[in-house]
Amino acid sequence: MNHDTTHTNNNHYDTIVIGAGPNGLTAAALLAKSGRKTLLLERRPILGGLAASEEFHPGFTAPGPLHDATTITPEIVKDLNLTAHGLRLTDTPPPTFIPQTEGPGLLLHRDPKKSAAELTQFAPSEAEAYANYRAFLTRITPIIQTFLAEPPPKINPEGLAEIWPLLTKGIAVRRLGTRTMSELLRLPPMCVADWLNEWFKDERLKCILAIPALLGSFAAPWTPGTCALLLRHEAMQGSYAPDGPLALIAALASAAEKYGVTIKTSAEVANINVENDTATGVTLSDGETIGADRILATCDPKTTFLNIILPDRLSNALDRGIRAYRSSGVVAKVNLAIKGRLTFASRPDLVVEHAVIAESIDQMERAFDAAKYRRCSDNPILDIRVSSPDDRTAAPTGCSVVSILVQYAPRDLDAGWTSDSSAALGDNVVSRLATCAPDIESQIQAREVLTPADIESRHHCTGGHIHHGEHALDQLIVRPTPQAARYATPIANLFLGSSGTHPGGGITCLPGKLAVNQIMTEERR
Repeated sequence: MNHDTTHTNNNHYDTIVIGAGPNGLTAAALLAKSGRKTLLLERRPILGGLAASEEFHPGFTAPGPLHDATTITPEIVKDLNLTAHGLRLTDTPPPTFIPQTEGPGLLLHRDPKKSAAELTQFAPSEAEAYANYRAFLTRITPIIQTFLAEPPPKINPEGLAEIWPLLTKGIAVRRLGTRTMSELLRLPPMCVADWLNEWFKDERLKCILAIPALLGSFAAPWTPGTCALLLRHEAMQGSYAPDGPLALIAALASAAEKYGVTIKTSAEVANINVENDTATGVTLSDGETIGADRILATCDPKTTFLNIILPDRLSNALDRGIRAYRSSGVVAKVNLAIKGRLTFASRPDLVVEHAVIAESIDQMERAFDAAKYRRCSDNPILDIRVSSPDDRTAAPTGCSVVSILVQYAPRDLDAGWTSDSSAALGDNVVSRLATCAPDIESQIQAREVLTPADIESRHHCTGGHIHHGEHALDQLIVRPTPQAARYATPIANLFLGSSGTHPGGGITCLPGKLAVNQIMTEERR
């Protein structure tokens, strides 16, 4: 989708939103729906940010680095009536398959009832444990969701009105009962390996459950705090778009246009203009200056504060905090255009939409070891999405697109990213995939390799980090810095609303919505 809407003569807006990813589109649509004159600026010629789908070979279109469409927040779908804009949703995400070179692999549904027969046949000791595991998560995730769906708490709350939400959350936790509450309270600092080992013995099952906690993060199964990332992922599970991120972006853009958002693509913001510690507008790279009462930046925090605001506009504390914010990516992306379907030798008749390549928790840990020393893993973890056989927007009839996230490939590769190292990464990924899908090499018609350096360049996200900053305990709630953790910043009328703010990355659209709520709160004061 390409937009180039001409500005009106009145070159001043109530709000300018910078960046047209899922959060920017959500924020712009909500602001316009509330009656605010809103301008949405996107530096690229297409919308979608890290979720944008792009053609990489004639007839073949792959999703961006954010290729998981299972975390769309239902409340936002309702607020913007996205189903009326063509978004098709279901509450049932596709099952995940983990193949084996020897053995049948494992096909796992989120619903334990749907997985009962599979587990009984291929991992008989785990069927009851998985049902109990899901039941426990069902009990605790509503509590976690309340924390994620609201701004982070104030560090120094004032008065009963600000303290009361914390008290109600504490009461809700207490109502879980002593046993469940005690279990919930001990989990966040734990490593995901320890917790999953308490539940399960089957390595395939543990790998499937662990990988969502690790994707995009400089962390491995034995890293403290990764259990918190697993709980975050579980709580973020929302509606699933079977037509992928492309359908969500199209629906958000359609809603934004309906509510009157002015959308301008190929419009790079060179500077956020600041006068007397107050944001007054933006200057584009072509020299055009546009005024605004409010500015909402949904680009990553480092880009916002270190690239498009003059350095002397930041306080020393904010400057130090932003520079210390960790945002060096460890994920690469490999797109394959293939004939036919991706077929795994362990289940040749199985139609797979989501697969994970990993052998064990310890193998996943060893894959991370290379990244510690600025090397790519020889046996990376692969998170694979395969286009639906019915999706003609992705591939021609009889063909498929295979989208692969490669964990771990560090942005700061010791030898630097070159065409040779990029090609070597692609070769390694295909070779690793071929151990489970031996026909893949003969099926490939084209491939695209996006290293973290390529992701940084294409999507203009610092460090090529797909979550706009590391998901870690110290960067989850106080995100990106204490001075800007609640969307408002020390610069008056400048707000943040990217994945670099609470509650973090993924296609949830929540940071954009929460930032809009903060803007409206500020305006009422």
